[in-house]
Amino acid sequence: MKAVIRTQGKQFTVHGGDIIFVDRYAGSSAGDEISIGEVLLLESENATKVGAPLVEGASVRVKILENKRAKKVMVFKKKRRKGYQRKRGHRQEISVIRIESIQE
Repeated sequence: MKAVIRTQGKQFTVHGGDIIFVDRYAGSSAGDEISIGEVLLLESENATKVGAPLVEGASVRVKILENKRAKKVMVFKKKRRKGYQRKRGHRQEISVIRIESIQE
């Protein structure tokens, strides 16, 4: 079974057992289980359900494997011939989640 879910403003296509990286869930820790109710599409072997905008009664159970920080992204600004240079780094807080089950 395949599903398209929306979480934290982003859409993901997931199957059972997939491991994906999403923005960190506030107040969560490793081992927590969360239910995502924003399912946009469900697809099984014989039928496809498309939501308008969400599929009624469908949910996806996920387990948080770990909370960590992504790789550092460097932001460098420069204006030539003006002596202006700024270098900043940013590390996004992310959660690694595993799709446990997809319910219709």
